Amino acid sequence: MTRNTVLAATLLAGILMGAFIAPKIEPLRAALTTIGIMSDGPAQAQTPKPEESGHEDKEGEIAMSDAQVEAGQFAVAAAAKGELYRRLTAPAVVLPDPDKIARVAAKVVGTVAEMRKKLGDTVRKGEIIAIIDSREVAEAKSAYLAANVTYDLQNDLFQREKRLYDQKISAEQQFLRVRATTTEARLQLELARQKLAALDLTTDEVNALPKQPVEGLRRKEIRAPMDGRIIERRVDVGAPVNGEGQEKELYVIADLSSVWADLSVPTADLTHIHEGDKVVATTDAGPIEGQIVFVSPMLNQETRSARVIAAFDNTKAKLRPGTYLTAKVVIDAKPVDLRVPKSALQTIGSEQVVFVRTKEGFAKREVAIGESDDENSQIVFGLDPGEEIATRNTFTLKADLGKSEAEHAH
Repeated sequence: MTRNTVLAATLLAGILMGAFIAPKIEPLRAALTTIGIMSDGPAQAQTPKPEESGHEDKEGEIAMSDAQVEAGQFAVAAAAKGELYRRLTAPAVVLPDPDKIARVAAKVVGTVAEMRKKLGDTVRKGEIIAIIDSREVAEAKSAYLAANVTYDLQNDLFQREKRLYDQKISAEQQFLRVRATTTEARLQLELARQKLAALDLTTDEVNALPKQPVEGLRRKEIRAPMDGRIIERRVDVGAPVNGEGQEKELYVIADLSSVWADLSVPTADLTHIHEGDKVVATTDAGPIEGQIVFVSPMLNQETRSARVIAAFDNTKAKLRPGTYLTAKVVIDAKPVDLRVPKSALQTIGSEQVVFVRTKEGFAKREVAIGESDDENSQIVFGLDPGEEIATRNTFTLKADLGKSEAEHAH
């Protein structure tokens, strides 16, 4: 058999076999695909699933933008040297500074014509705050005007008589009589001026009287004796004042830019307190510093305590007279190289930590604590001067760190 004959026979056999098997291949392929042995179509390489985008916190760090720091109200401050204080605690009540309280008296008998200020109003020294209609004032002003006219006329007469006397025209006796009368007129004028001053009229008001209309003679202007606020208004328009059984005061003005605190200190603690010592008052608006200005040498026989007065700057109006508060007097101060607020410290496990500000947010830092007072702690290891740390809402950072570490654990 020739070679060509063999090839032709083999090709024919293959065609016949393919025709027989082809109908059964597709069901077999489908079955293999269903059980996962054969893929439907050409094999494709498995590509790894890309990781989710975003920043992942490193262990011990909390990623946080500047906007998030501001929104979270995490106050940040640099660690620095300072002092730790030993304090004595005492109850206290806030009082007005007696040197900055003014009671505005009527000073004249009369009727209130105007009350120009109401409770809470701010006043300036010298400002007219009320007007009283007073017959007493009218009589005093009239007496002054009459004395002023009498003196002017008598002084003119004296000057003329003096010229005549100097020219040897007038007799000496006549000259002396006129001089005496003029002197008496001057004394009467000065007496009338002093009465007006006693009624609290200023020099400018007295000098302006000759030009004042007659109907204004009864008016007595009441001026504020100091800067401050009206804290009491004692009368109303139309009320009689300064007579027997009548109100003597119109207003009470207070300057509360500084106040006092009256501390009650037990006898045993008095040896630790001195005038000039620093004192801190705790208020709802935060702590405020003051100074001891008076330590009484006398003891209250009932309470066995002494009166101690502290003065506070109250320009921000944190303290209100009548308020009860707790005052802490600094009786000893110890300097330390590095001090942080207690609010900056958190306990995580057995560690004391602070949260150091970083470019990415905050990082946990373990520290070693030395001595402490009521508000601050000494740092002896783990933190350098000048490093910025969170000093407020650090419990939130602690919680965020716990969540981050829990996610890492999974």
